[in-house]
Amino acid sequence: MSESERVAKIASYGKAYETLKNSLEMFPHEMWKFKPTEDSWSIHEIIIHVTDSEANSYIRCRRFLAEPGEPLLAYDQNRWASGLDYHSQSPEDALELFRLLRKTSYDLIKLAPDEAWSRECFHPENGMMTMDDWLDTYERHVPEHVVQMRSVFESWRREREEAG
Repeated sequence: MSESERVAKIASYGKAYETLKNSLEMFPHEMWKFKPTEDSWSIHEIIIHVTDSEANSYIRCRRFLAEPGEPLLAYDQNRWASGLDYHSQSPEDALELFRLLRKTSYDLIKLAPDEAWSRECFHPENGMMTMDDWLDTYERHVPEHVVQMRSVFESWRREREEAG
């Protein structure tokens, strides 16, 4: 990744909370637990997932910076969603936690030396990853889930229209 691409991704990464918060304002709170299918996620579950993912990202970022070469933890997001009963958790608390986790990592990576971005760690599912790979993954994470939330909303809206 070029330096200018990295600078743009870091800036976008730092705006993820605002992106998420502003996107959530488009969706009526009454439909946040709506699931288009039994196997899909609700907006409520997506919020909790994004925060759990951010907690893992927080640790992974620090592993790249402080312990390069060490393995990264993988986790099964679907097992977390069911095993941690995402619908019983507070989306408001999750959003606040996401904000703090993202802010502290953003503040840290803004100061990361150039050589840090090529440091590698082993991810059990993805193999060797650089810190640039980490940034690319997490810079895209919230926007990808916003698209997913829009799809859930559209399914909810269609279902309501069909019901009359």
